[in-house]
Amino acid sequence: MSASPATVERTPRRGAWRRLGRARAGRRLRALAGRWRSSLQLRVLVSTLGLGLVALALIGVYVGDRMSAGLFEARRDQVLAESARSTQQAQDSLAASTASTPGDVAILLEDVTNAQRAGGSGDRDVFLLRAPGQAGFGVGATASDLTLVDLVSRELKQATAGDGQQWQSVAIPAGDRVEPGIVVGQDVEVPTAGTYQMFFLYSLQAEQDRLDFLLRTLGFAAAALVVLLGGMTWLVTRRTVHPVRRAAHVAERLADGHLSERMAVHGQDEMATLARSFNEMAGSLQDQIHRMEELSTLQRRFVSDVSHELRTPLTTIRMAGEVIHGARDEFDPAVKRSAELLATQLDRFEDLLADLLEISRFDAGAAVLDAEGRDLRDIVMQAVDNAVPLAARRGSWLQVELPDQRADADVDPRRVERVLRNLLVNGIEHADGSAVEVRVGVDPTAVAVTVRDHGVGMTADEALHVFDRFWRADPARARTTGGTGLGLAISLEDAHLHGGTLEAWGRPGRGACFRLTLPRRAGIRLSGSPLPLVPGPDAPVADAAPLRSTDPAALPELPPMTGEIAIVSNASDPARTDVRLDDTADVPAHGRRQP
Repeated sequence: MSASPATVERTPRRGAWRRLGRARAGRRLRALAGRWRSSLQLRVLVSTLGLGLVALALIGVYVGDRMSAGLFEARRDQVLAESARSTQQAQDSLAASTASTPGDVAILLEDVTNAQRAGGSGDRDVFLLRAPGQAGFGVGATASDLTLVDLVSRELKQATAGDGQQWQSVAIPAGDRVEPGIVVGQDVEVPTAGTYQMFFLYSLQAEQDRLDFLLRTLGFAAAALVVLLGGMTWLVTRRTVHPVRRAAHVAERLADGHLSERMAVHGQDEMATLARSFNEMAGSLQDQIHRMEELSTLQRRFVSDVSHELRTPLTTIRMAGEVIHGARDEFDPAVKRSAELLATQLDRFEDLLADLLEISRFDAGAAVLDAEGRDLRDIVMQAVDNAVPLAARRGSWLQVELPDQRADADVDPRRVERVLRNLLVNGIEHADGSAVEVRVGVDPTAVAVTVRDHGVGMTADEALHVFDRFWRADPARARTTGGTGLGLAISLEDAHLHGGTLEAWGRPGRGACFRLTLPRRAGIRLSGSPLPLVPGPDAPVADAAPLRSTDPAALPELPPMTGEIAIVSNASDPARTDVRLDDTADVPAHGRRQP
């Protein structure tokens, strides 16, 4: 039989509602779990109340049980003593009687029953029942309430026969409720009729009411104690947690640069001591930071002033050096070599002064971005053309891949070209005669360039410091390209000035990869990169534009040692915005340094 369309339609809807309910329940549970983990006050309050409730429950059960047992035992002893006296009185009355006929005996039993019913300390019912196993004539049972005779069980009758006083707990029906009670029985001798059993039925409802009242009072006291315990716990934890929260807030404000933020101090207790100590620490940190800022300002000013002041004597030395260098052919070989070294080191000295001035501008926040709309591919090709002679001297070759679509972005061409030049020089320096691969990628929000070499590489720890000023992995390695040690540091500042990122990855023996990612328009916040940072054969490129390789035939013919511009097809990993490092590398790299 096929299901109707309405049934088929309702089934998916029910499943969707169930999934929605489970999702909402899961969100609530996660919210509660997050609240539980994030609030010390809540955890302390719930834990204290839970332990308090458990303790009060155990105490209540114990106290209730002891009160119930005490009330029952006291009433039972009273009932047993009273019923013994009443039984003895009834026996005396029966023994003194002269009844000899069944009628007289019946009247006697009824009189004794009525007399004993009213002779107790409270309301009670009395039953006079013939003992089990009695022979001869006898008078039927007499009772103050015949409807309650069935409460005397066969077991109690058997136990009472010849064994003295016996008792048993019973439940007495009383309208729409049941009252607790106790039945006490004992044998009596009736003239002419033989042995009978006298039973007294006592209600324990008064004791039960008293016990209920005590338990209610205990419950109210426990509830009040729980409320008091919860209030005290909340107040104590609030007095404890609030200063901690305040300290955390002040610490966050201090971390955000609000160095004058302080905690309020009230009283002389431990929390006040904590607040004063925290404020003293904050004041000390503020003084230290101010001194460091002043020292940093003085250092930046000193570097800038020295750089400017050195230009005048450097210009004079440069003029004298050019004169000496121009006449070097007239000198003997040793002096000629000295003149050439002098010219080379003067060039390097000028580059160092220029880099120091640029760094001082970044430190002082005076660097200005002259942005204009440019195709990044043109800037890359210009930087590659300038790096070709260096690659030829080092025995390396450059491989370039460009996307088919335009890589337009608002950039400062001078700064971007400087970044690419530094990356290319760094790659050529450490390629050890292998290829240096340059790739350009573009997506709707960003453009990227990666420079990959296959040389000595670097470890993860070295990749963390590769952008530090004057840092070198191996101080013994010579600066064959004459770098100043500030190239990558300046490149990183240039990238940040554009609102972009410059990242490094390396692995010893497998080379290194640097990735420059820039937003296509000012104000765009980068959330990815068109190109991967970590190269690999199995890593796909996420949202990268199609690439086209430069055509070697379209390039001018190069000298024999400059190599060629070839086609490279590298697979890639998904784009990353942070620096990707190889944490598994354990072989030391050699000679990675700032260009």
